[in-house]
Formats: sequence, structure tokens, C-alpha cells
Amino acid sequence: MIALHALATIPPIRRLPPTTADRIAAGEVVERPAAAVKELVENALDAGARRVSVTLEGGGTDRILVEDDGAGMSPADLALCIERHATSKLPDEATLFRIATLGFRGEALPSIGAVSRLSITTRSREGEGHAIAVEAGRVGEVTPAAAPPGTRVEVRDLFFATPARRKFLKTPGTEAAHAVEAVRRLALAWPEVGFRVQVDGRTALDLPPAGRAARATALLGRDFAGAAVPVEGSWPDLSLEGLAALPTHHRATAAEQHLVVNRRPVRDPLLRAALRVAYRDVLASGRHPVAALFLEVPPEQVDVNVHPMKTELRFRDAAGVRGALIASLRRALGTGAGVGTARTGWDAALAAATEPGSPDPSWPSRAGQPVSEASVTWAGGTESPARPPGFAEASFAFSVPPPAPVQPRFALPPGAMAVPAEAPPLPPGSAAEGPLGRPLAQLLDTYILAEAPDGALILVDQHAAHERLTHERLSAQLVAGGVRSQPLLLPAVVDMPAADALRLAGRAAELARLGLEIEPFGPGAILVRALPALLGTPEPGPILADIAAELSDWEESTALERRLDAAVARLACHGSVRAGRRLNIAEMAALLREMEATPRAATCSHGRPTFLRLGAGDFARMFGRS
Repeated sequence: MIALHALATIPPIRRLPPTTADRIAAGEVVERPAAAVKELVENALDAGARRVSVTLEGGGTDRILVEDDGAGMSPADLALCIERHATSKLPDEATLFRIATLGFRGEALPSIGAVSRLSITTRSREGEGHAIAVEAGRVGEVTPAAAPPGTRVEVRDLFFATPARRKFLKTPGTEAAHAVEAVRRLALAWPEVGFRVQVDGRTALDLPPAGRAARATALLGRDFAGAAVPVEGSWPDLSLEGLAALPTHHRATAAEQHLVVNRRPVRDPLLRAALRVAYRDVLASGRHPVAALFLEVPPEQVDVNVHPMKTELRFRDAAGVRGALIASLRRALGTGAGVGTARTGWDAALAAATEPGSPDPSWPSRAGQPVSEASVTWAGGTESPARPPGFAEASFAFSVPPPAPVQPRFALPPGAMAVPAEAPPLPPGSAAEGPLGRPLAQLLDTYILAEAPDGALILVDQHAAHERLTHERLSAQLVAGGVRSQPLLLPAVVDMPAADALRLAGRAAELARLGLEIEPFGPGAILVRALPALLGTPEPGPILADIAAELSDWEESTALERRLDAAVARLACHGSVRAGRRLNIAEMAALLREMEATPRAATCSHGRPTFLRLGAGDFARMFGRS
């Protein structure tokens, strides 16, 4: 009876008043002042603006002013622009499936006008100026007004018509910071446009038109530029370029990961996951890489109409895009320790941008240009053409061959102690051929002190460096078919907890690929018949204990490749020169040269840096010199 009575009292369905519908829709499009700023700046960029000025007061809730020098609007267009779903960016229905503009829904201005006091003043280059005002959804008349070419949009008392929304906003300083960040990301995607942002009378951002490398340096800092490597690749239906910081330059959050697709800044989960996977083996757990990457994809290959804020995408060939991004990043990061690349393309622009006092280099925008079928250009050279699966009619697998294994020139058995020796005289220049320079001394029997060719001091953690060298050699052997093993003269029996022994015995086939031949030997014991040859003759007990602990962290569904790589990292740690091991000058020089020739040698298997570089600027700062 109660349920029937409740049904009887439900009011009939009715059409919502237009103002109420607009305010509901505004909740999706304009969730905070930063969203309004983003929409207005995107409109300015779509209008062809070359300079955009943003003024914020009270965090954007009191006043937002966006001025541009774009194409402006006619009186008829001005009257239409504040009506919902009125836009100039979709000339026909087919355009919805190949969107090439930042905006396309025609919702931003009506949504902002529904919850604030909005005024728009505009003038096209050939016509006269006009203005219109909207207050809480009530539209005024179009009137003549004096105005320079372009558009001026002023938003006052944001959310005054929906006071409940104001209660969920943060402090004015926090809201202003979000708005500045929104402009900052658009500024990175549109470097040829000048941007200026003022917050309560203070200049928060002032960026003249520049090239991409110079704009990235201005927004991400010279520290990033100095630690960045170029990432470039070109396929028939995908173009990628940008900068990625070396693993030694990282952050506690993912805030400095700038991903731009077709000139649109996005926070797409697929692209962020690809970035995380690319850095997985070279970055410490809990840290995040820094990058500015620009992708160009044919508009029909990507759907931007999947999120109200247009920050997420859906790619027609998601696996191909993900694979291309991961492979490009890994190849760019796969350089030896301290090794620079040829100054071409992004490198040349970056070198000019990071030089103090240098003007911003010009960098031609590639937006709208056809993607050529040229060979893929990497940081380390040029390879034959490759394309992700699905990016052309002829499908073939996209893969990047692993770096060629280096010949081990530093292969000291970790168990033996090197005899301290007088530093032998080396031929002039023989120990200073590479960027890590020539060794000078060993500090605390743990660190190698070297002098780089430019006079900078290099400090190398010998264990971390050798761990990476061992890791790369083991990985190269694994890719080639399996790690070479060294049978033990007498098989060793290792006692361990029964659960660990059972876990290792169940993975015996996988461990055999790593050169570790084991078999069960009763309850709580493992018989070791062979160890990886690269490790020398270490005690098998600690190795098995560490690998058992590593395997316990992975579920059965974890990919075999990931489990093997984790086990390789454990083996590399045990097979490396330890802290406290005395090295002579020749051994230290051999270690430095091999670091320069080994991919990813700037970090160890756990993501920690293998060397530090102290240049003239670092010493000047430490000693307080100007």
C-alpha cells in the first residue's frame, strides 16, 4: 500500500525551463573557473588569435577577462554564439567524425552565461564592433560598441546563479592556480601564440610567441631542458615529436606530463599508461617522468567526443598508438650514460633554447602537414620504416629491435678482491674519450671520481653502474634465446621456507631461461645445478631468497616478460661489483667506457641514478658565486 501510494504521488513528467536546463548542462562544462578559462581560450585559438590575454580576479569567481586578436564575429554570429549548440566549427554532419578544432559542441558560452554575468564585445577586421550581455541565462540585445579587432569576453560573478556550486570551490588562490595551469597547457600546445595571464594585478604568465623547444623550456624549466632527450617518429598515420626527461629527472606526481594530440592538451589514460610503461625499468617506484610529447593523428582516427572536458580520447587503433609511444620513448631513453645525440631537429632547437640569453628559436609547426612515409628518426639514428599495426592497409607487426649488446669490457668476478695498485700511466686521451671522462680516484671504496672533457666532475656509484651493465647483458642474452649458464662443480642445496621452495620449483622452467637451473630437493629445500655465467660464483642462497620474494609479489596472471625482467634485475644486483670493492684506474676507466656504450646506464635496475655531474654552474651555486 505504501509503495502504491508513493507511485501515485509522483508528479507528471514535464519539460524543464530553458534556464534550468542550461544551468544543469553548465555543471558538466563549467565545473570551476579554470574550466571557463580553458573554454574561452580555446575559442580564441580556434578564431586564429596570435595573442591571448587572461585576467583573473578573486580566483576567477569575481572576474574573468579573456581578450584576443582573432577573427572576431559579425552581429549575426554574436547573437547566435550564446545559443546552445550553435557553432561555426561543424559545417556539416560528417565533420563530427573528423574534428580538427578545439571546440565543437557550442556549449561553452551558453553554459557560462547561464551561471554568471557574461558580456562579449567583438569586431571583425572588416566590420564594426558590437556587444551583447547575458545574465543568468537572460540574453540582451546586440548593440554597437567600440572595440579593436578580435573578441573580448568578460565573466563576472561566476556561479552567482547557482550558489551551491560556489560552496564546493577551493580558495581563490587554488582556483587561480588551476586556471593558470589550464592556460599553461594550452600555451605548450600552441607555441606560436603569445599568452599573458594576470592574477589580481600580478603577472602569472607572460609568454611571447616561440618555437616548441623554447616554449617547453620556458614552461618546464631549464633543468628539464638540460635533462631532456628528443623523441621523434613518423609513420603514415601518426607523427610523434617532443622531449622526454632522462630518468634522473623525475617528479613526485604526474603533473608535469604534457601530452598533446592534434594541438589539444589531454590527460588520456592510454597515453599516460604508455609513458609509465616506457619508464618502468629505469625509474624508481613512486616517481613520475617528465615529458612534453606532441602527437599528430588524422582527425578521423581519433574520437575527442568522449568526455565533457575533452581531456580524454578514443583512438581507432589504440594498441598501435600505445606501441608507437612506448617504443619511441624507450629508444630515445636507450642511450649510454652521459652520451649526447647529434644536434639535429629538436636537439638543435633545444640547444639554442637552453643557451642563456639566446633568442627563442623558430620551430615550424607540423599541425596540418601531411605525415610522410620517411624512415623513423630516433635519438640514436635512423631506421627502416616501421608503422604500428592497423595504421595502414598492409598490416605488419610494429617492433623496435633491442639495442645491440655491448661487449663486456668490465667483467671482474665480484667475489675476488682487486689488488690496490698504483695508478698506471694511461695514453693521453685514452681515458677521456667519452663524456664521463677519465677516472681520478676512488672515494670510500664505493664511488669513482672522474673529470669530464669539459672540466666537470663526475661521481659514479660503482655498484649501481655495474648493476645496470649486468642487467643489460643478461637481458640481451635472454632476448637472444636464454642466459648462458655455468654448471656448478658440486650442486648446492639451499634450505628455505617450504612455501618459497614450492614457488621456485613451480617456476623452474622460467628460471632455466635465466641460466638458473634448479630442482626440488625434498620439503623446504632446492638443489641448484647451475647459475648464470655472468654472475661469477656468488652464493646461491641469497639469490634464491630474493627471487622467491620477487615472485611472491606477482600474481599468476602477470605477464611472463614482466616476471622474467624482475628476476633479471635481482640477478644483476647479486652479480655486480659491491660497495667496498677496491678498483684500480684501469678498471675504473673500463667501467666508465662501458657505461657510455650501454643503454639506460644513467640509472640502475631500481631506478636510482648511477652517476652525478657537477659542472661550473653547480660549483658556483654551492660556493655562492655569481
